[in-house]
Amino acid sequence: MAKRDPKKTRRNKEISNLSAKIKSLLPKILELTGYRNEHSLNATFGGKYAEYIDLKNEVIDTPQQFRSLYLKGFLNTLEELGCSAKPGNKYFDAFSHYRDHEEVREWLHLFLERTYLRNYEELSKVRPTVEESVMWIGQENASYGILVTPRFSNGQWENDKSEIRRFKKTYWTIGHILETGFVVPSEDERITFSDLDQYLSFFKNTLVRNSGSTHEMEFAKRYCEFVKASDNPENVPLLIPEFRYGGLEKKHEYRLDFTVINPYNMTKVGFELSPWSTHGTLTGTKGKLQKEINEEALANFEKEMRKLKSYFRKFGISILVFTDSDLADHDALFESITEYLNVKSSPKQLEFHAMDELLSFEAGSV
Repeated sequence: MAKRDPKKTRRNKEISNLSAKIKSLLPKILELTGYRNEHSLNATFGGKYAEYIDLKNEVIDTPQQFRSLYLKGFLNTLEELGCSAKPGNKYFDAFSHYRDHEEVREWLHLFLERTYLRNYEELSKVRPTVEESVMWIGQENASYGILVTPRFSNGQWENDKSEIRRFKKTYWTIGHILETGFVVPSEDERITFSDLDQYLSFFKNTLVRNSGSTHEMEFAKRYCEFVKASDNPENVPLLIPEFRYGGLEKKHEYRLDFTVINPYNMTKVGFELSPWSTHGTLTGTKGKLQKEINEEALANFEKEMRKLKSYFRKFGISILVFTDSDLADHDALFESITEYLNVKSSPKQLEFHAMDELLSFEAGSV
């Protein structure tokens, strides 16, 4: 049996408490506002949150922030009414009830808090943009796609953009990949995983082993151990191997060894394992002048720097480069990047003045 989420249990308990308070206030609210029934009341006030709040872009951490955004949106709507902000207008009438009756304010605040808690999972998540919601990874003839809401259409994979906000798992985590799997380019086929062990085996023995890098394999092994030891493995950010700069382009310029995306703010960091043997050593130098050798070394260096700058400019990925001295101790190396895997959501600072601003609205003042 799946372990209950204590946070969700507490939310459900609080939702029940709020429902009881809302129900006890209902008769008085209907009397004060003159609405026929609860349905009409909810449609006038509570049902407007999608109209007042930019749900596509806002990331809402608390009920108080949700209420503040609602009240600010309500105020913006009133201000846009201009001379129409007068009795008989449904928005102005709703505002009048809110302004004139403390009981209505109490009811609406409770209603909004319950609405937020009921939709917490959707409202509180930072969401990737449409452009950020697809990644292509892997070697040239063994590439895979990680999408958020994948669907196969007209011979290609794409995201169902309307469902990205409703995605239940935390983006770019182990839970994400267990939900979506990988998609196969240009084929109506997915590679899915029945459990954590199956995914980690594929990650290590297929995705990473193909690179042929001993250092990357050691890195991957420690990541697998880290995930298995986690209290909540599904919330651990994905260690994404071989992120392709050019997407599905056959002749792409670069691949990044590993990438991690913070699921709570969408910041990205890349890890390049750069031993001198593969990134600096020059061969065939016999018979060459020192000037020619220096020019080749400079060209190699500039190519590596272009890669780092290109990923930052195009995808906003900051890259940490680990050289031979770092790679000499794989345990210490992996320990140094665990801060990017031990991430948690942090609430925003709230705006506390929204109610005062709304209550100070005067018709014709704009």
